[in-house]
Amino acid sequence: MLYLLLGIICSVSVGVIFKISRRYDTNNVQIVWFNYLFALVFSAVAFKPNLTAMDTSAPFLVYAALGVLLPVVFLFLISSIANIGIVKTDAAQRLSLFIPILAAWMLFNETFSTQKIVALVVGFAALFFILIKPSASKSSNLKYPFLVFIGFGIIDILFKKIAVYTAVPYTTSLFFVFAIAFLVTTIAVFYGKSKKMQTYHPRNVLFGFLVGLFNFGNILFYLKAHKAFAATPSTVFAGMNMGVIILGSLVGVLAFKESLTKLNYAGLLLALVSIVLLVLV
Repeated sequence: MLYLLLGIICSVSVGVIFKISRRYDTNNVQIVWFNYLFALVFSAVAFKPNLTAMDTSAPFLVYAALGVLLPVVFLFLISSIANIGIVKTDAAQRLSLFIPILAAWMLFNETFSTQKIVALVVGFAALFFILIKPSASKSSNLKYPFLVFIGFGIIDILFKKIAVYTAVPYTTSLFFVFAIAFLVTTIAVFYGKSKKMQTYHPRNVLFGFLVGLFNFGNILFYLKAHKAFAATPSTVFAGMNMGVIILGSLVGVLAFKESLTKLNYAGLLLALVSIVLLVLV
């Protein structure tokens, strides 16, 4: 249970760091760049990836797609936190788990039980209620949380494709994906510098280190939690998603004074219900 709790704390901490970084003159692209640099170092030390296991049959196209999508969706995540806060962004990210479920149904003709269909309906209703704002309130850009929702859903599908390829250890594949993501963000950073759109500052390194540390910690403790609960993986699945929504809501409301309507709270409750229904299928 300790690993699960640490994973939840690490996941929410990433959003908190991005929220705090807005108070300073930081560069989001550079933060994401340093994040993948440090995540690459941490994974090399902790996982000791076996790159000799790579061969021509490895899913390199999937690795490449993830290497591009991860930093792009990370930037969507930052923009979403800036626009609508930690509470709604965390909820949108966690509800993205329904995207691979829908893909299994629509693309691979997986048979759905009535309970799973109800879970999907409740989940999408939750997303609607979480993101809805009264017409009289200050407008916010909802495209970012929707991009977070869709983006992390696609990323989840791609990671599942990597998981079924057992010829290469999952942690080695993860290291390879981090390396591609770092390469992609390196190109973006130097392109920005060449266009004089970005200036370097040590605070970007600091925030990048913190994001990389907690981002990697989230992955590490999630994997350890799955090993600890090998007989009941649904415990980790439900605990992680529900825990992030609950802790993220508490931090957003109490620490950052994010305002939520009654409909938003109803949406958070529906999100928890949908995850429970999905786990109990």
